[in-house]
Amino acid sequence: MKYRIGYRTIKTAVGTSISIMIAQMLQLDNFVSAGILTILCIKVTKKKSLRASWDRFFACLLAMAFSSLFFEGIAYHPLVIGLLLLFFIPAAVMAKASDGIVTSSVIILHIYSAGEVSKDLLLNELGIIIVGIGVALIANLYMPSLESKLKEYRLEIEENFKVIFDEIVRYLRTHESSWDGREITETMEMIDEAKALAFRDVENHFRRDENLYYHYFKMREKQFEIIERVLPSVTSIALPVEQGEMIADFIEELSEHIHPGNTALLFLEKLYRMKVSFENMELPKTREEFEARAALLHFVKEMEQYLIIKSSFKGLKDKEMNQSGTGEAN
Repeated sequence: MKYRIGYRTIKTAVGTSISIMIAQMLQLDNFVSAGILTILCIKVTKKKSLRASWDRFFACLLAMAFSSLFFEGIAYHPLVIGLLLLFFIPAAVMAKASDGIVTSSVIILHIYSAGEVSKDLLLNELGIIIVGIGVALIANLYMPSLESKLKEYRLEIEENFKVIFDEIVRYLRTHESSWDGREITETMEMIDEAKALAFRDVENHFRRDENLYYHYFKMREKQFEIIERVLPSVTSIALPVEQGEMIADFIEELSEHIHPGNTALLFLEKLYRMKVSFENMELPKTREEFEARAALLHFVKEMEQYLIIKSSFKGLKDKEMNQSGTGEAN
């Protein structure tokens, strides 16, 4: 694995140092705990960071309340810590703040070590919580744009679609192929990675619940499932027939229009006209010709679904694409 220092690592390192410095300047006891909170609250997305911060803040407040009740009400004894955790952990889980259990346990131990619950102690712990979480939230206000990476995925997936279509065209015309199918595996992996990245982009915007890039990659995923499905039937055609050449011409033209532009309806019309012309042709004379034409007809029906999926996807102009992160292609 390649050694690299990412932006999250930098934010964690700088944020931890700053939170400890601030806590130390405020003369808070156990000031290093602010650094621990910062480390735990810096996440890969803004929404995850906000959720983690809220979970830890609420869990720490809950821990302070439980500590006051158990230690002052029973005793400052190791067995009481176990008893406290026995009730505190289910309460934190029930409050959906389970991610804050570890950090709040540190607060519990601080109060136990102090030997008494006082106003100054609670304010000290509250100060540590606010500094640690606050610095993490400020650090996570900056998230690098994923636009260029998403666009890169889009271009690579479209290029692989083109390669696959070109190989289909080559086989329909020559019934020979030395293609190793590498693009099939690559495309599957790229679509999964691209969807995950697009979802991450949603998590970096508080006012956005969906990402047009994500819908774009979902559309490509559905189209790719069709491509995978038709490949075996195409490669099973052993007999050259006139319909095969017509379909090859159609797929060749289609492969040249895999770009951010909506031409799906145009190709659906061409596909319909081609199906009508097939119906007006002579019936097959041999079993081999019948099987070849049946396989080609199945392929045409699948390509119709491929184009219908595309036509239902919302197209965008170039300006909108740059702003929202997607475009339309066949």
